[in-house]
Amino acid sequence: MLLEGKVSIITGGASGIGRATALKFVREGAKVVVADRDVEGGKETVRLVETTGGTATFVETDVTQFEQVAAAVDCAANTYGSLDIMFNNAGIGRYKPLLEHEPEDFDVVVRVNQYGVYYGILASARKMKELGVKGTIINTASVFSFVASPGVIGYHAAKGAVKMMTQAAALELGAYGIRVVAIAPGGVDTPIIQGYKDMGLADRMGRQHMRGKMQTPEQIANVVALLATPDADAINGSVVMVDDGLAEWK
Repeated sequence: MLLEGKVSIITGGASGIGRATALKFVREGAKVVVADRDVEGGKETVRLVETTGGTATFVETDVTQFEQVAAAVDCAANTYGSLDIMFNNAGIGRYKPLLEHEPEDFDVVVRVNQYGVYYGILASARKMKELGVKGTIINTASVFSFVASPGVIGYHAAKGAVKMMTQAAALELGAYGIRVVAIAPGGVDTPIIQGYKDMGLADRMGRQHMRGKMQTPEQIANVVALLATPDADAINGSVVMVDDGLAEWK
């Protein structure tokens, strides 16, 4: 029970890495606020948490709207009395070759994957400071924060920004005892990746891992939970690679 008594928010908690992390957090003793714009998926995550005996609340949240992210933060503090862990995980993917782009193809990805993380950092850091909590903010970056791939320039831009926002926020928030870290997953078998299966991209990415297969959301959730514990106290401002070596040999 490494997170016993901790209060957490997980954006993008309706599926994939977010859902797996919610289930992992409650197994380790945390209470979870599931924040997502997918109402049915978010409620299903809460139901799954409750079947394990855990405690969770769903808040409909569009991370491209700062007021909604701030409302989710307020919900955690008002419902459970604190905010110890913020996992800025919500994200989308969109594959489209650069020369076929319209500006909105870029903008929609950046609004969710970059601005959504920024809003989560800002709202949670303000609340942690207000409450005097030496909390942990965890952001989902990507292996694509470091290596390039065709057809996803908006994703690269946003995830590269997440890497630098993590470092910059950690520098500023360290004075308040707040840690900021990020994870950089490789290919994970989530609804985003499943949407690319017909194009062969998912199979190709799976083969690029050192063990030749896609990662599971549960593998990523285990690392997120570790980073949220006091055992990871020395990790701050870092982007932790969780990619089964994808970035190391391709």
